[in-house]
Amino acid sequence: MKLFISKLHYKKDLTIQEKIIINLLRIVSFFYTIITAIRNKLYDKKILPNYTSKSYVISIGNITTGGVGKTPVTSEVAKYFLSLNKKTAILSRGYGAKLKNNKPNLISDGSGAQFKASMAGDEPVWLADNVKGAYVVTCASRVKAEKFVKEKYNPDVIIMDDGFQHRKMNRDLDIVLVDAKNKFGNGYVLPAGPLREDLSNLKRADKIVVVNKNYDSKGALKYCDYIKKRFKKPTYLCKIIPDYAYNIISGEELPKETRIMAFSAIGQSEGFYEFLKNDYKLVAVLEFEDHHTYEPDDISKIIHYAQEENIDCIVTTEKDAVKLIDIIDDIELPVKFYALKLKAFMDMKDVCGI
Repeated sequence: MKLFISKLHYKKDLTIQEKIIINLLRIVSFFYTIITAIRNKLYDKKILPNYTSKSYVISIGNITTGGVGKTPVTSEVAKYFLSLNKKTAILSRGYGAKLKNNKPNLISDGSGAQFKASMAGDEPVWLADNVKGAYVVTCASRVKAEKFVKEKYNPDVIIMDDGFQHRKMNRDLDIVLVDAKNKFGNGYVLPAGPLREDLSNLKRADKIVVVNKNYDSKGALKYCDYIKKRFKKPTYLCKIIPDYAYNIISGEELPKETRIMAFSAIGQSEGFYEFLKNDYKLVAVLEFEDHHTYEPDDISKIIHYAQEENIDCIVTTEKDAVKLIDIIDDIELPVKFYALKLKAFMDMKDVCGI
């Protein structure tokens, strides 16, 4: 049901039944909007307290639901500061993790993930393994996470992954990502639409980054100009394109033009499948809800589906791959599992302000 409604948020031509569903959900959205507006006003008026870190704090977030590209952008921003010899920490909520997140959990001391994805969550583990040198901490409270990592490592830079709505901690730089293709969907606030809060709240952002998951950037550049004029914020383009697909067990690269099946459990997954169509022969697709926790039965279902289509190469996202390792290590696989590695490009000096 969640996946079905999520697709309606971005669908242009709705059936009568779908329009009825959205209009009913708009009633809930009305109250949700009021609640978020009151909360934001309380923070704006300093009635609800904020915490200020002594480190340079960057928030990388979005105003819509998942799938915009926060994780690869967070990765590149962290790598940028590490290249400047800045001690860097990443704070994440650890969504979907089994670890209790009412207290800080050190996922990486800079040497890589110390937990499996099933315990720590897919995004923190991926960041820990892909941004060596950065400290990665999960906690529901970014303030608790900041105090923990500040006392233990005293980082120069702290990056809040998915931090735009987390207003308890002040930030020196607020970056909001917008998807170039899906934009703001139908423009409604949750649950009728994909907006986490009303678009007027983009006034809190310092900079907006339009994320283009497409080889052609012409439309995205035009959209950058539109965003800049509409919201009167410095706006930049980030290009996310595929690098290559690799076997998640052996690391072997998948040859182009191979017949494949794909599956994922991410928000706004269409861009992932479009990338695969450019380089491979995508025959079948299987989708799960965002942040789905895979079980052995899911793997059996995926394999069975692939075998029905006579496919022996299955491709997923890197975020999904870190969750699969826990399961498929103990299974004799009749097919091969691959992950698509992505590259993110943007002007880090301009976007990060340093």
